[in-house]
Amino acid sequence: MGPRRLLLVGEGNFSFAAALSSTLDPSTSLTATCLPNLVDLARDPVARENLQRLRERGAEVRFGVDCTRLAGAFELHDRRFDRIYFNFPHCGRKAGVAKNRELLAKFFQSCADVLAEEGEVHVALCRGQGGTPADKPQREWHNSWQVVAMAALGGFILSDVHPFSCEAVPGYKCTGYRSQDKSFHVEGALNHIFTRSLPLECSQPRIFRIKLGDQWFSFPEPEALVGKLNRGFLEAPSCHPIKIINEKLIAELGKTFPLKRLKCSFPLLLQEDTSVLPSWNCDILSTAFWINLREHNSNSESPDGGTTQDMEDFLVSFSQLSLPKGPGRDDEEEAYEGICGQTKVCLRPSLLVHIQAVIQAPDFLPGSLHILSGPVFQKCHILPFTMPVFHEILLILGLNQNLKDGCLQSLLDHLKGILDSLLTQKMLEDSKLSSSVEFVLQPNGKDYMICAEVHNLGPDCAKDLIIGSVTTSAASITHKDQCFVFVSMNLDLLAMLVWSISDWRILWTFDNRFLKNFVPEKMEPFKSYSLYPPCYVHDISFWLDEKKGFDELEFHTVARAVSQDTVISVQFLSRFQHPKTEQVSLCYRLTYQTCDKALTQQQVASMQSQFRKEIEQRLHVIPR
Repeated sequence: MGPRRLLLVGEGNFSFAAALSSTLDPSTSLTATCLPNLVDLARDPVARENLQRLRERGAEVRFGVDCTRLAGAFELHDRRFDRIYFNFPHCGRKAGVAKNRELLAKFFQSCADVLAEEGEVHVALCRGQGGTPADKPQREWHNSWQVVAMAALGGFILSDVHPFSCEAVPGYKCTGYRSQDKSFHVEGALNHIFTRSLPLECSQPRIFRIKLGDQWFSFPEPEALVGKLNRGFLEAPSCHPIKIINEKLIAELGKTFPLKRLKCSFPLLLQEDTSVLPSWNCDILSTAFWINLREHNSNSESPDGGTTQDMEDFLVSFSQLSLPKGPGRDDEEEAYEGICGQTKVCLRPSLLVHIQAVIQAPDFLPGSLHILSGPVFQKCHILPFTMPVFHEILLILGLNQNLKDGCLQSLLDHLKGILDSLLTQKMLEDSKLSSSVEFVLQPNGKDYMICAEVHNLGPDCAKDLIIGSVTTSAASITHKDQCFVFVSMNLDLLAMLVWSISDWRILWTFDNRFLKNFVPEKMEPFKSYSLYPPCYVHDISFWLDEKKGFDELEFHTVARAVSQDTVISVQFLSRFQHPKTEQVSLCYRLTYQTCDKALTQQQVASMQSQFRKEIEQRLHVIPR
């Protein structure tokens, strides 16, 4: 169903309104407005003729309407327009870019009061004015109207942009260039279509509650992972691309190998003990998110406040753990304990922690491919294709020692065929993604990295992207005549490659528009509903505490947490040592940008201010 209520603001001679009205069906209402009064337009014969045509077609016409104060022009019951048009806004005369930015900002803020929840705002601008890459040529940002940044002030994101064509609206003659009866230069003009964004709220970490035996424990969501725990992307009702990829991989593997799918009811949390990890991967705990479980003394009912979520079903096997009390903690953690008992655990950094449990289980079947899929969590630097949380698929295959080489090669060949098929499939009639998968042998002569050569995710994408690993292991105590192959792959990266998704953060959005792009039977490239989001750059420098040192990984983690994942780049700029005190100062550049929400310069300034406070408290540095 098309838009039912249309609002036109800033009309000059009403030729656009008159032309548009001739294309509408009777069920659509049109309200055309302008800033001048009727008396001021009476001298324009073109305007009089257009107004007559509008009235004959039942359109509503209003005069003296300020597009920056739309709420005052319409009663509360008369708002909620499905589409608002503003063609070639201009402050008049020789107003500079600053004045016109201000006009746009106030207009978008005003639109928020009268636009329907799923409505659109259409803004036509002359070539170069918008300042986005859609303009050919693109103006320098500081010399443009910065339309996406001005829209963000009203909570809007740019969802589409296309050439503005006067021919598409026969009879339209734009006027008002420099407040005269002259047309704007419409060659190369663009129509920008904006929609509402979800609010960028200051989300508080949720409190999760789990049960160990008869005792309930609670823990806060780590700040760097807010909104990313317990999302259920792989659960039965999900239509998320992560699940689609997971199911396709498993279905294809099942055509060649006997499968045993393992439900991801293994603990999301594990004890502070490296014994569960294979010796070749125990260093993975160094990047884990460690948290403190606090004894929850209430009964099984959820506490008041509505922010606590039970994870009893999600962590079915958690009660099987024997958790140690009082692992080593520093003074701050001891003080944090207060009067409550605590247990320190970490969020699962990899599914590899479950290998021993799988191969030592009584029902383990050598020769069958055991498959486990689930979310994992790792601290990481802020880079385009590194993520603190992703979904991993783990394949475990037990092989007879005498048949190892042939079976391993068969698995690798089949897996390469599946991945190549996924990454090179025909998406559109004239568009084919250029990707290929290679298994790169590692220096130890037995393990492999799974690399995808890709060219479809933009300039920030490495030519060879590591999407997984293959590791072989010797016999275990329970299977002395067997060796094992473990294949680990990042499902999130695979989904990004298959659907041409350039930003991993969009996989975690709460915006319902995201999932509308995906159906298992029709795998077309993802079309973003937030185009050319504005970037904001801030530098920060600080003195180091010689005794404490500097943890750059934690620096990135704090930036991720404070910015709610809006920092997309942390660039080291310089190191300075004071010639007299020999004190060392570091300087970094942070770039803020969202992928699905409106982000304003004021919000970023607030985040940067908070970031300065947080690194001083947590990393013991002194901001300059």
